[in-house]
Amino acid sequence: MGSPCDLLVVGLGNPGDRYEHTRHNVGADAAMKLADRQADSLRLEKRLKAHVGEYRIGDRRVVVAVPTTWMNESGQCVSALVRRYGIQDWSSLVIVHDELDLPAARVKLKQGGGLAGHNGLRSITAHLHTQDYARIRIGVGRPPGGAEQGADWVLSKVPKAQREELGLACEQAADAVVMILDQGMDAAMQQFNASS
Repeated sequence: MGSPCDLLVVGLGNPGDRYEHTRHNVGADAAMKLADRQADSLRLEKRLKAHVGEYRIGDRRVVVAVPTTWMNESGQCVSALVRRYGIQDWSSLVIVHDELDLPAARVKLKQGGGLAGHNGLRSITAHLHTQDYARIRIGVGRPPGGAEQGADWVLSKVPKAQREELGLACEQAADAVVMILDQGMDAAMQQFNASS
């Protein structure tokens, strides 16, 4: 086990160019934005099945990761990261992911809870044997054709007009991580969950 970090932030998505700018990858996009702010890019760590960066934000040690596994196998990577960085308190693990049940570009936080049919969360929960980890959820809205269109919707490229909106939501998600570090999860939830 490595030396513990204060916060492990994992942004979910699918690897490869084909999935860039899809709704399913907004979690990975948010993690990249957080890493970009630290002026040091993520490095590929093959053993951890992720691109990983270690940063000091304020006086806290933060690890930011984007899995190289498929979304449905995110748990392989997250469980390896949890072991490597000595996560013992589930509030120190923050998963950033897309959420069909939220309007597009809406950012909400929660500690623990259900899986909302999200296969990435399902895999993480199966590997960690808990649902108690923190989540930053980025809304991608419901597909126009109804719930059965969900898979096509999250895997399709986002039109340019909406991409800007989702880009701002990813910046907001990065802001939420900083606020969790500064003021704790409860304060961050109050601020982000209350805003429209």
